[in-house]
Amino acid sequence: MAAFLEHPTIRALRRNPSAVAGGLVVATIAVLAIVGPVLAPYDPNAQHLGDRLQGPSLAHPFGTDQLGRDVATRLLYGARITLGLAVLVTAVRLTIGVVVGLIAGYCGGWVDEALMRLVDVLLAFPGIVLALVVAGILGPSLTNLALALAVVGWTRYARVVRSSVLEMRERPFVQASRLTGAPRRRVLRRHVLPNVAGPVIVLATLDLGGVILAAAGLSFLGLGAQPPAPEWGTMLSTGRHHLREASWLVNAPGLAIVIAVLGSNLLGDGLRDALDPNDRTDRGSRGVNRRD
Repeated sequence: MAAFLEHPTIRALRRNPSAVAGGLVVATIAVLAIVGPVLAPYDPNAQHLGDRLQGPSLAHPFGTDQLGRDVATRLLYGARITLGLAVLVTAVRLTIGVVVGLIAGYCGGWVDEALMRLVDVLLAFPGIVLALVVAGILGPSLTNLALALAVVGWTRYARVVRSSVLEMRERPFVQASRLTGAPRRRVLRRHVLPNVAGPVIVLATLDLGGVILAAAGLSFLGLGAQPPAPEWGTMLSTGRHHLREASWLVNAPGLAIVIAVLGSNLLGDGLRDALDPNDRTDRGSRGVNRRD
């Protein structure tokens, strides 16, 4: 444990207050998503019409909704849905993007040309619009929402990995491995992939917040999780009808989304600084020059 804490990357993260704050936020949300539903005192879908639209109180810290359901309990259950969906979509995006980027960057030639033209075609459309079209065609459901977001978001990973591979494959240790007759798969696994992992990890951390926002937006439009599922975007959609009389129905899930996205962005910025010390030094120098 001591050796882990003294790793240069971990030390750099510990010195960055924003990264520490972001890591704590993400870790807290993850813990609440795992154990929160076990500790929640109410059923997220149990209706108590006699308690409908009650304001925040000790019994209901975030009030109740139009069907008398406890908003705090639904937020806890919704954290599991929202965060689980974001992690799944990010993992699928990362996997597809890394595979495409490795193949394109290392093989080159017509393979690289064909794959990158496919990436360019997908990047020509705004991501959220393309996801909206895919989700609309497939139909409203949580599974189709995850598929729509995964299909349109892997291109950034492919471009980042390809550019890193193009640089790495010219390094002397990679050339030496190729000259010894090592198969391509071994060169990629042992030499190239570990050296492009840093930018991919940073991109995945930053992408997590974007997926949360996109999923909430599409669910708000009715193309994601369907009621009575306590997904944060769906809670926003149903709560907007009572915005004047029960603002907590919108404030609670909206604040949860803001905190989750902010935490992932802060953690991603901290990881970028920790994994790319040259970038941190350059930006620090630019800051000194601006002050001068």
